[in-house]
Amino acid sequence: MIETVSIGSSSSGNSYIIMTEGRTILIDAGLTAKRIVGALEQLGKDPADVDAVLITHEHVDHVKSVRAISRKCCHAFFYTSRGTVESTECFRHVPKERIILLSAGEIVRIDNDDDMEIGAFPLSHDAAEPLGFTITSCGEKLAVVTDTGMVSDEIYAAISDADYLVFEANHDVDMLMFGDYPYPVKVRIKSEKGHLSNDYAGEVLASILSDRKAGRAENPLRIMLAHLSFHNNAPLFARQTVEEALGAAGFHRGEDYTLEVAAKEGLTFIGGPHHSTTD
Repeated sequence: MIETVSIGSSSSGNSYIIMTEGRTILIDAGLTAKRIVGALEQLGKDPADVDAVLITHEHVDHVKSVRAISRKCCHAFFYTSRGTVESTECFRHVPKERIILLSAGEIVRIDNDDDMEIGAFPLSHDAAEPLGFTITSCGEKLAVVTDTGMVSDEIYAAISDADYLVFEANHDVDMLMFGDYPYPVKVRIKSEKGHLSNDYAGEVLASILSDRKAGRAENPLRIMLAHLSFHNNAPLFARQTVEEALGAAGFHRGEDYTLEVAAKEGLTFIGGPHHSTTD
């Protein structure tokens, strides 16, 4: 079983721990190393046993602690795109032999492990070469989709068959447009190279659930809404907007999906023994 733990997810910083049978993976290192290491230890994981660190793109809320994590997670390989590596100084402090460059559409295995695959797909974001990731292990699939202004056909194809989905619900459109951000920043966030709104997230998730229903999926889709803006969103708004969209499409919480909202600070779980049963 795949267990996904958000250590913290917001426009201020993002990092996730992925645990499977025998493997521990980090996605992004946009929080302090102290918080990331503390979360690993809280889950009974030694940082030195982390197998891989996947980096989506070069923005500071995703790479803040790459240098320190490369020391703490001293055996982990870093998987990311060439554009990301070339767009930030932090990878200069990671040994070259521990950096594995990926391109969108590529699938790799850690240590030739036939039970785990890491897939990369392109995001639509104002970064050099941003990637989203899928992790497949023991017949289950996780997809992580944040920092994209749209869901392209390529993104949709990569994530629509996932069992677990970390999905961006960055902003409430009204809060953004009537808020204090400068107008050019608002335009950037709303653009196809920006971030997904609550409404957009609800529409895409409803479409995925429709496809799952047509394919007679046996288990609910486990969803974690992530990367909420501190200034332009609230967990309650994100949850309500998405659930209203799913309800309007005829889907029911518990039966068709479960839903968690990743906290800005503190651990949030989907899958595995720690998963909340409140859904």
